[in-house]
Amino acid sequence: MHRVLVLGAGKIVALVSGLLAEAGDYQVQLADVSGEAAASVARAHDLRTLSAVALDGRDPAALSRELEAHPVDAVISSLPFYCNVTVAQAARDHGLHYFDLTEDVEVTRAVRAIAEGAQTAFVPQCGLAPGFISIAGNELISHFDELRSVKLRVGALPQHPNNVLKYSLTWSTEGLINEYGNPCHAVADRRLVEAAALEGLEEIEIDGTLYEAFNTSGGLGSLGETFGERCEQMNYKTIRYPGHCEQVRLLMNDLKLNQDRSTLKRILENAVPQTLQDVVIVYVAVTGRQNGELREENYVNKIYPQQISGRLWSAIQVTTAAGITAVVDQGLAKPGAYRGFVRQEQFRLPAVLANRFGAWFQDGSDKGVSGRMVVEGKAGRQRNLVGVK
Repeated sequence: MHRVLVLGAGKIVALVSGLLAEAGDYQVQLADVSGEAAASVARAHDLRTLSAVALDGRDPAALSRELEAHPVDAVISSLPFYCNVTVAQAARDHGLHYFDLTEDVEVTRAVRAIAEGAQTAFVPQCGLAPGFISIAGNELISHFDELRSVKLRVGALPQHPNNVLKYSLTWSTEGLINEYGNPCHAVADRRLVEAAALEGLEEIEIDGTLYEAFNTSGGLGSLGETFGERCEQMNYKTIRYPGHCEQVRLLMNDLKLNQDRSTLKRILENAVPQTLQDVVIVYVAVTGRQNGELREENYVNKIYPQQISGRLWSAIQVTTAAGITAVVDQGLAKPGAYRGFVRQEQFRLPAVLANRFGAWFQDGSDKGVSGRMVVEGKAGRQRNLVGVK
């Protein structure tokens, strides 16, 4: 049995903990500063291999006491990005493997420093973007003798947009604002450069539907460092419905809410509804030379909400959970193969898709699941709240 401590009982981890616990060879301890939040997830899954505990992962002393009292092999952090340095240091101090979902560049640099010389794996930026998008990009890059351009695009969108933003909240609001407001990285003329968020606006058409894409922070992961010197151009952009970027620029730049993110968070969570009826679009385009000829290869995938263990899970939950659990599964299955700081591009796409958890990237193509479950009144039951039936 792989013993795992999962920190944070948010939307994504509600599925991560269940996938691991249901696998049969994981013993999962789910911890949250709110013991009831963790317990509500554990009750909903109702598995002997999943337990809940109240724990403030931001407190180094409390985290250390928990790890000493209940030893584990690995820690998975889904805490806000600014908490992950504390968690990574605890993992290093206790000789544990470490995985997180952060998109924050500075936190990843700090994790890399902590991981130096470690005999266990430190794998930040798991999930979708960064994470799976880097794995997919790396796979296509490996097919080319010379690289010209690498375009990485990901979007988590409502299937049925009906507001001015043409958007619904599908994951962490703090993470969303972080992506929209922090500097971005790209490769230009074989050099890693900094780019402004919400710039580089472009149109992109996929399966006959027109979208827009623009710079956001963190999605490039370490791919630019790995292949930048070989590539003329590489960038990551977020996919949205047309018009979204203009509205976000108004909020972030014109109204100066990038300097008052707590207010922006309250505004978004009060005005923009959550949804389980979303779609995740993954788009990779690599151009370069193969056998002396200029060619382009694409990886394009649309993933829809899926029914797992009798409950509806959004596409962003499915893809992010599948991304991190597949990497955790491979990392713990071959602990000697991954040591110190591990980049996402060290995992191969065919192996991820063939993994029991990564298979959800290929199994999530049925767009009718969420509609059927909503009609049947079976959506929105991911937690078992005390007193709620």
